[in-house]
Amino acid sequence: QVQLVESGGGLVQAGGSLRLSCAASGRTFSSLNMGWFRLAPRKNREFVAAIGWNSDTYYAESLEGRFTVSRDNAENTAYLQMNSLQPTDTAIYFCASVEGTWFSRSTLLNGRTYPYWGQGTPVTVSS
Repeated sequence: QVQLVESGGGLVQAGGSLRLSCAASGRTFSSLNMGWFRLAPRKNREFVAAIGWNSDTYYAESLEGRFTVSRDNAENTAYLQMNSLQPTDTAIYFCASVEGTWFSRSTLLNGRTYPYWGQGTPVTVSS
């Protein structure tokens, strides 16, 4: 079992920044692939970014350049730095994890790959 706890969400004005954290426990963090997804009102869950166990990074095309995913294996934590936030970024942001070294880019973009999910942290961007 992997336990994931997100933090760092909140209310921010358009153009502002937030950094989300996802603290993991229950497995060796360095073996985990970490994904970030978001769920906005009246929309389907959307892939945001992922970072592999080897620190390879993947982004939704529409978000690359504004969002940066990173990890600190010593702190057992993954991060999502979000800059130039827009009202359309308003959503609940979830981190997810899956253990293993064999996952391809396409599978890490798919939410169904991940068996473990956090409870989510809300992000609201005001105009």
